[in-house]
Amino acid sequence: MQDTTTPARRSKGHAWIEAMRLRTLPVSMAGVAAGCGCAAYYGSFRLLPALICLLFALLAQIASNFANEYYDFAKGLDKKGREGFRRGVTEGDISPRAMKRATYALLLLDALLGCSLIYWGGWWLIAVGIAVFIFALAYSAGPYPLSHHGWGDVAVVIFFGIVPVTLTAWLQAGTWDILPLALPLSVGTGMLAANVLIVNNYRDMEDDLTVGKHTTVGIFGRAPMLAVYMTMGVVGSFLPYPVLMAGGTLSIFCLLLPLWSSSGYLLLGKTMSKARGASLNNVLKHTSLLMFIFTLLNAIMMACSPLNVNAV
Repeated sequence: MQDTTTPARRSKGHAWIEAMRLRTLPVSMAGVAAGCGCAAYYGSFRLLPALICLLFALLAQIASNFANEYYDFAKGLDKKGREGFRRGVTEGDISPRAMKRATYALLLLDALLGCSLIYWGGWWLIAVGIAVFIFALAYSAGPYPLSHHGWGDVAVVIFFGIVPVTLTAWLQAGTWDILPLALPLSVGTGMLAANVLIVNNYRDMEDDLTVGKHTTVGIFGRAPMLAVYMTMGVVGSFLPYPVLMAGGTLSIFCLLLPLWSSSGYLLLGKTMSKARGASLNNVLKHTSLLMFIFTLLNAIMMACSPLNVNAV
């Protein structure tokens, strides 16, 4: 949780680590884990491309976090002592120039890393990489920042759910025959990822509206988005299970996992309804961890219950 009681600057190392927003990084890890679980379900798991996808996703999210911090500062949208994660640039811990350089350096490094995936997926992956980098910047930068106009949630579903899950699974399986499972799994994962953003915007609603930043929470209000949070937690947890059960490889006891996950989101939603300000940072952390733990356990379950197919 951010310390808003002391105005003193943080050490450089601490400031950079804080700018990475480690509490939210499980979101990008979860998408890759889900894709690996899907590939394993079809008997196609490959360690090396899976690891490259994981590192690519982490670097892309960190670069997006850096870009968000730099561009929000440049546009005057941040203020000192905010309720959320400490902003190193705004608080004077990191210079704006250093943050901008770090953002583009990470994007360049990630581009070079992503090029290695061409070996498994072909040259068309360059277009996917360009789309990911545009999102990393367009989320906060440009003439129409997505996060400032209520499109952040949709973008998260796409780039933290649909894109990483389907591509991670496809790069390992080498066929789109995995789509019947990969698509609902990716949408469900994206919904759970969007819940992390909803908590963030739920906490920052007043600050965001003050500077003209219109998130979905600011547009629709806290109560409706709280209902969306709990609904997506339940739907996202159960979405891939009709396909998994139809495959005939899972027992009814496997439904205990999405039941556990969905009940967790309902309990966190109840906590959200009574919390405000910095106290929501714990809800944000637990939402991120719940998503990652559920996705990881779900992937392990799929790996332990592979579909008996030879065509994939």
